[in-house]
Amino acid sequence: MPRAAAKTTSKRASSRPAKKASAKPRGMSSAHKAALAQGRRESRAINKYLAALKAGKGKRGRKRTPTSIEARLSKISRMFETATPMQQLELTQERMNLEAEKVRLETRADLSALEKEFISVAKGYAARRGISYTAFRSMGVSADVLTKAGVRRARG
Repeated sequence: MPRAAAKTTSKRASSRPAKKASAKPRGMSSAHKAALAQGRRESRAINKYLAALKAGKGKRGRKRTPTSIEARLSKISRMFETATPMQQLELTQERMNLEAEKVRLETRADLSALEKEFISVAKGYAARRGISYTAFRSMGVSADVLTKAGVRRARG
């Protein structure tokens, strides 16, 4: 197999002049920094609200309450002793699922505080980012919340 010839380049002095120290420090203006901070705050508020909506979207059908979960857990405890080993396995899994569901219900985010913050920032965020009313609706934001926020449907 023939060997490829290696490129040889010599280091020559650059023909470009050395960079001069700029007279004025290059930094962001305080207005630019404030605008970036506002954008981060608004993005965070929108993201938290949308995440809470997504997490709160329960399954279809009858909703579980902590009381109904407790009732089912006590029923499982009573059934466990007389169940076959296979039924005990299934009951154990159901108990674990119910306990996790109970914890999730008890630690649910306060949607009203997130909604209030969303309402205060949604209009400006949507205008700057080009987010439409329909896009918010498709993510589960209610029409009432969008109306309160001042995000309007596009006409045409």
